[in-house]
Amino acid sequence: MKHLYILGACGSIGTQTLDVVRQNPKEYKVIGMSVGSNLELAKEIIEEFKPEIVCFRKQEHIFSMSYTPIVVYGDEGLLAVSRYRGYENEWLVNALVGVAGLRPTVEAIQSRKHIALANKETLVVAGDIIRDLISKYNVELVPIDSEHSAILQCIRGEAAKDIAKLWITASGGSFRNKIRDELENVTVEEALNHPNWKMGPKITIDSATMMNKGFEVIEAHYLFDVDYEHIEAIYHPESIVHSMVEFQDGSIKAQLGVSDMRIPISYALAYPSHKSLMVEHLNLKPRTLTFQELSFERFPCLRYAYLAAQKGGLYLAVLNASNEAAVYLFLNKKIPFLEIEKIIEKEIMSSAYETKNTPSLEERIQVGKAVYVKILKEYGEIL
Repeated sequence: MKHLYILGACGSIGTQTLDVVRQNPKEYKVIGMSVGSNLELAKEIIEEFKPEIVCFRKQEHIFSMSYTPIVVYGDEGLLAVSRYRGYENEWLVNALVGVAGLRPTVEAIQSRKHIALANKETLVVAGDIIRDLISKYNVELVPIDSEHSAILQCIRGEAAKDIAKLWITASGGSFRNKIRDELENVTVEEALNHPNWKMGPKITIDSATMMNKGFEVIEAHYLFDVDYEHIEAIYHPESIVHSMVEFQDGSIKAQLGVSDMRIPISYALAYPSHKSLMVEHLNLKPRTLTFQELSFERFPCLRYAYLAAQKGGLYLAVLNASNEAAVYLFLNKKIPFLEIEKIIEKEIMSSAYETKNTPSLEERIQVGKAVYVKILKEYGEIL
């Protein structure tokens, strides 16, 4: 039995994780969870799974329940769920969106929980720190992202020295069939209409700008210890091949499947096993698989991610914070779509964040907060 703590239980990854738990009640038990502002859904899943500890986003969100769990709220509440202990084989499923997921990951590792990670920002902002902590506390970190799950499956049983390149596939996002001139006046509603995947709003916008692929390149670097020059994102509109690994002899392994996040979630929780799962199976008759280069000119955010990775230090925290701020402004209809990349470029090209030292976790978090607040204030947002 694996004992689960699910952060972001009401979100897209969280609800699909709970569906995997429903299908495998003898394998998994939910001990803790955090819920968001969808209180109707929160009520349903809390009463269904009856976790021992529940974190609400705000104190005023707390409602009465048919039993008496430990109730916490806010950022401190997330940490309380992450450090809660009492069972063997504990796993934290981090499905939070944004840098808010970083501290809980650290707290869970220090509490000797294994990590099933869907929170990209944890590795983008602090991949080197997380890697050291995983080693220090002797816990596992298994990715939930479909791309990294695919790579993990492809390299299992292979020698690290034999890996020549990682290919991370990209659906192209909501605007994959538009040229740049057509992006001037696109709407939030159009941006949120992803052709292949059902995801939350922030990651859907990141998919449209291709920042999510930039993040995934950075994650892959830390997850699989592969240099950036040997990791490449490639356009694959069918979303059937979820990523590929090329080996020194020129052979390539690929992992294929339908666009259903329950598959990589199930693999992360059962790793290294493939548990039975009630999902659609891929029909390859007939199918066409398309692969094309992803252009930095068409998708500048992908270039900014590589540039931030090359600069290192605080620039990865700056990359994440400027992207979070820009996406927030776009989703709230404060800026046009193409302004997202301009905001990110301005911060990444600034010399203000240069440092000769390896920044601490606290320094990265504080710089990220400062960048986020600065950008919002520049666009008239009152915090």
